This record gives sequence, structure tokens and C-alpha cells, in this order.
Amino acid sequence: MPRFKMPKKSTLVDMTAMTDMVFLILNFFIMSTSAKPDEPVAIVTPSSINTQLLPDADVILVSIDKTGRVFFSMDGQPKRRKMIEDLNQQFKLGLDEKEMNMFMLGASVGVDMKHLKEYLGLSSANRKKYNKETGIPADTINNELAVWIEYAQAAQGSNIKALKYCIKADNATPYPMVKQVMETFKKKGVQHLNLVTNLEEAPEGTAAAMAKNDR
Repeated sequence: MPRFKMPKKSTLVDMTAMTDMVFLILNFFIMSTSAKPDEPVAIVTPSSINTQLLPDADVILVSIDKTGRVFFSMDGQPKRRKMIEDLNQQFKLGLDEKEMNMFMLGASVGVDMKHLKEYLGLSSANRKKYNKETGIPADTINNELAVWIEYAQAAQGSNIKALKYCIKADNATPYPMVKQVMETFKKKGVQHLNLVTNLEEAPEGTAAAMAKNDR
């Protein structure tokens, strides 16, 4: 009795469609991802043994350089857009669409309100040379930092309870300036602040070192 011979089928799988899909996804992420803007000033933070990581979302960050200049930053482009629109309307800053987009896509801001339009009209390279970037006023007479915090909170909408507040001060920043910024947060009802530091090893013999060794 003759045997029935099964026809052989090719095991070759055409990967062309999958390869096209991978390159389309890769191209999407390359085109839609923007690089993080450069910070306007370098800050050398003090060291500590605190291992808590800096939050990467829902953060209001106030930076203070070694000369005491105050810079404000907030994550989230839609929220930054809402904030600058409100500031523009309330304080009649006269910002155009391009300048508001520059704020939305930018990093920290360290100028007073009257120079904000001029600052946002500059290119990224020229901002580093801008001699009027003297910091956001945070003194008792003209505390514009309080205004930035207030409008940043308003831009959060219903997400305000998720906000984290951080202060990043240089190792050489005069303490009275740091205290002034902390007092501003306190007056705006912010009781919990995170201080940004560099991680260092806990000294031998301390409770923190022993707790680490027990893990």
C-alpha cells in the first residue's frame, strides 16, 4: 500500500511588516522626544546621607545659586502653558505666542516680571549672557517668588495635592537667602519641603550606617 506523502511547507516567516513597524515606532519617539533644556546656572549642592530620590513629576523647584539668585522651575508643559497665560493676562506682560511657547518649553526662569518678556524673546544661547537675569525677587518688599508659587499651584488644577516642593541651593548660598525662600513657601501654605542634596556615605558608627549594614 503506497504511503501518503505530506507536502512540505516553507517555515520562512516574512519579517518585513514587523521591521517596518519597529522603525515607525522608533521614528515616532525620535521625532516626539525633546531634549531637557539646559539649566541657566550651575549649582553645587551640599552632601547628605538622605537616600530619598528627587521626584520626577508634579514638582515645583526653586534653585538658589551661590550669589543668592533665585530661579523657578515647574515640570509639565501643559501646566507651564496655563501658568504663563495666567501671568501674562494678570500682569499685562504683553507676551506673544512665541514667547509663551519659549517659557512652556524652557527650564528655569530667574528674572523679575518687568524683564520676563525681554528674556523670553532671546535665543537659548543669548539667555546665558543676559545680564538682567538677577534672580526672581524674594524679599519682603517685592516678593515675586510668592506670585510664581501661587500661579504654579493654580495651574495644577485638581492635581494640586500631588505637588512636591523642592529647594536646590548651592553649597555656598548664604543661609539668610535660603531661609527667605523657605519663609515664602510657608506663607503660601506649604509646610513640607524637600532639600536637594548630593548623596554621601553615612559616617561609620552612626545609626544610619548601622541600619545600612543590617540590610
